[in-house]
Order: sequence, then structure tokens, then C-alpha cells
Amino acid sequence: MLTLGEVHTGLLQNSTALSLDHTTQLLDLLVGQRVRRSERPIAYAVSPDQLTGVDCRLPTASGRVTRGVGTVVSHAAVTGGHVVQGSTYTRLDRAASNRRLIWSHYLSRPGRVETIGKVDFSDVAQGFLSPAPQPQTLNLGAVSARLMDVVQSSPRLDRRPPFRTKRTRLRWAIRPAPDATAEPRGTFRVESDTLRTLELTAPHDDVSALVELCEDLALHDWLLTTLLSLMEFSLTGPGTRAQKIDRLRPAIDCLLHLWMPAARLDESVLPVWRDLEHRPGFTRQWQTSVTRIRDQVTLSTIALLEAPAR
Repeated sequence: MLTLGEVHTGLLQNSTALSLDHTTQLLDLLVGQRVRRSERPIAYAVSPDQLTGVDCRLPTASGRVTRGVGTVVSHAAVTGGHVVQGSTYTRLDRAASNRRLIWSHYLSRPGRVETIGKVDFSDVAQGFLSPAPQPQTLNLGAVSARLMDVVQSSPRLDRRPPFRTKRTRLRWAIRPAPDATAEPRGTFRVESDTLRTLELTAPHDDVSALVELCEDLALHDWLLTTLLSLMEFSLTGPGTRAQKIDRLRPAIDCLLHLWMPAARLDESVLPVWRDLEHRPGFTRQWQTSVTRIRDQVTLSTIALLEAPAR
């Protein structure tokens, strides 16, 4: 058994943060389905799950041809009225029959893709996580990107974001741990400016908790990446200290209050966050960056106070 997913994260195309009520309206993408929302510890809303049917080859590191048929689950989420995510995932199972069945069979098993023929799940996981694209194979990122585009093109948004930034992608694979009592463990890699990969081993079967873990990691990786990019642009560019601080204002207004890693996660997956904090040190780098921004603001304020009156 293998679970695969990809999360895309970006800045909502609106000049100000959306209220939770407006966010709920934005994510009301399916008639008759409820948008899930919460206000604490931070405003958060997620659209109803959507199913997409797939019948395609699965990516493999070895190049072996393996077919998968079934459905993938996707939804969009908005955090703090500023950050939007498109998330898609599915679970791979070996089919009981070595032939394709009618669609009603696959629709009765939402979020599952059955493999037809021989399959090596380790081979599929490595192929899926490979940074090199494999055409004509299962592409969960395309589903996530399409869902994000639907949200971003909504007439409810004014399309005047406070700053420009790139989307990031987190591609993840979860394999069962050999020991049912083992804690979840993950290996996180930065593959490029916009692509990250996460390989997890987890003993329990709570897919929703693991999906939320990956989405939370994608959110905070985007926050850190975007903050570092804004700092590089603002502090290393030309201009006075006051001008540099002015360029940092969007980060101060839109990003700093959103850092709350693992705030909504199930306790069963918290060991993964602790493991990631121990090695890459997401929060340490975030806090160091925030401290640098505040030091720059303080120095700018002191300079203004010490400037002679004219």
C-alpha cells in the first residue's frame, strides 16, 4: 500500500486578507457540500473534497510500465485570508482482478487507485518523487494546480496582491512502517526553487491526519521561502534604510502572524514535525529572519528619532 499526494501553495490574489465569511464563499465549490472552517488558532477554511477519475500509467524509477485506475481526492484551502493551497492525494492498492473494471467499482472506493499488473510500491514512490517529470503518468500536481487556478480566478478576488511571489509544490509519498508501534518519520528535500519532496513512513492508517501534516508542512515551507525571498529583495537592494523597511512592509503585514506550525495537527503525526525541526530547523530559521526584520525596523525608528528637525 502506498499513499501519494502533491500540495501547491501560493499567495491569494487579493489586496487584503479575506474575512472567514468571504473565504467560505470563495471555497464553496460544490453545490450542497459544506465548507469546513475554523477560527482558532488562525482563520482556516477548506473546500469540499472533489473526486477526479484517472486511468493512466504510474510513475516508476525503473521505467516499468504499471497501470493505475481509480479516483484521486482534491480540495482547496485558505489560511489567514492570505495563503491558498490546492491539495490532491490518493492511495494505491493492488487490484483483486488483473483487468479494468467498470467505473462504478472505482467510484465506490473514493480516493483509491488500483494497480493492474505487477507493481513495486517502492519503485512507484521513487518515480513519483523524482524531480524529473515523467510524461503520460499519474500527475497529481496538475489536479492541484487546476483547483488553485479555479480559486484564484474567482470574481470575488480583486487580483491586486500586496506582493509578487512564486507558488511552491510539495510532492509526498507515504509508505507503511514495518513496525506498528514506530513513530512516523520523514525525509524532506528541497529539489529546486519551487519543488520540495517528502518521503514518509508511518505505522497508522489515518490518511486524513497524514494529509493535513503534508499540507501544514507545505504551508510553512512556503511562508519561510517567501519571507527569505522578500528579505533578500528588500535588504540587499538599493535605497535608504527607510526605503528598505517600506519594501518589507508586505511581509510584516501579511506573513509574520501566520507562523503556527502543527497547530491543527493530530498528535499522532507530531513526531514528524519534531524530526523536521531537529534537522532543517524551520522554526529556528523563521525566528532568526523575524528577529532580523524587527532589528531593521528598530534601527530605522532610532534613525528617525535622532534625525535633526527641519
